[in-house]
Amino acid sequence: MGGQRSIVESSGFAPITSPSKVTKTPVSLLLAAVLAVSSLSTLAQQPAAEAASAQPAPAAAPAAAPAAAAAAASAAAPQAPTKVDAAAGEAKFTAATCVACHGAGGNSGIPANPKLSQQHPEYIVKQLQEFKSGKRVNAIMQPMAAQLTDADMKNIAAYVTSQKAKPGFAKNRDLVMTGERIFRGGIANRQVAACAGCHSPDGAGIPAQYPRLAGQHADYVAAQLKAFRDGTRANSPQMQAIAFRMNDREIAAVADYIAGLR
Repeated sequence: MGGQRSIVESSGFAPITSPSKVTKTPVSLLLAAVLAVSSLSTLAQQPAAEAASAQPAPAAAPAAAPAAAAAAASAAAPQAPTKVDAAAGEAKFTAATCVACHGAGGNSGIPANPKLSQQHPEYIVKQLQEFKSGKRVNAIMQPMAAQLTDADMKNIAAYVTSQKAKPGFAKNRDLVMTGERIFRGGIANRQVAACAGCHSPDGAGIPAQYPRLAGQHADYVAAQLKAFRDGTRANSPQMQAIAFRMNDREIAAVADYIAGLR
């Protein structure tokens, strides 16, 4: 190629004339080794890839057992309320000696003990629960209520409230008109609300909210109003506030009027 050096010559490598005359320099040996290792690595990877592709797919997780699914569904479903049993309530009312103080069927003949017949069942249950918890204090009723389960309380309430109440009578003519005025209209200048607003004009009360008062013993009503007033009965802040503003004469008048309501 004239006076010019060939590309091979200028690169520093010996020219290759024929396979039989190849001169194996250290650089060429290194290149050959690298190519050999690369080929071996490629060959080694091919069986591994083939083996991986041949592995079966993992099995799907088994479905939840039908029994477990049914149990979970049952737990999530709302529970039906316990059915009350008035007959069981009557048996408990008699066996627990409730009848000794509150009379047959809850018609107490003792002026200091309340009539329970025809009362709202929700009110009876609430009072028994509060005697049991200590929220309402009474030395006789607390140990009695402590022996009762919630089912007992509901059954007793179902029994006594299904019994017809015997009517009561107002006894003090001098007070009954004052009692009627307070029961129906309250005491405006002392912010005493009318009793009829919550307990209804005929004293029937409102189920699940306010108790029936009609025909209740005057002695019992007066004692409870005084207990609210002095704080010995504290399970109704609303009644405490009302009774606190009433004097003894007004309490006696309202109690006597209530006894005569039908």
